[in-house]
Amino acid sequence: MSVEQTFEKLEQNFNADAAQGLDLVFQFDIEDDNKSHHLVIKDGTCKLHDGPHDDPSVTLIMNSETLQGIVSGETDGMQAFMAGQLRAEGDMMLATKLGELFNMG
Repeated sequence: MSVEQTFEKLEQNFNADAAQGLDLVFQFDIEDDNKSHHLVIKDGTCKLHDGPHDDPSVTLIMNSETLQGIVSGETDGMQAFMAGQLRAEGDMMLATKLGELFNMG
């Protein structure tokens, strides 16, 4: 599965109920893809954009394998973080919200 397909799957798994009243930007820096993508979550909607965002709420830095594992549910995000496979910049607490906002696996 390509990085683009993985993000499409993530977008399809969006849980709108969990995002009511939120206004967040999750940026993903994929190291081996040399690309950034960001998800804008606003009032129960989720839009995927290519490229970096000017002011993301949180930036998650990982490789494509870790991304695919997290989206498929095979990799636990917290374990990936503890193992150093995932780094976060910005509001660290928001990184833990990903599991609520998206149905992984």
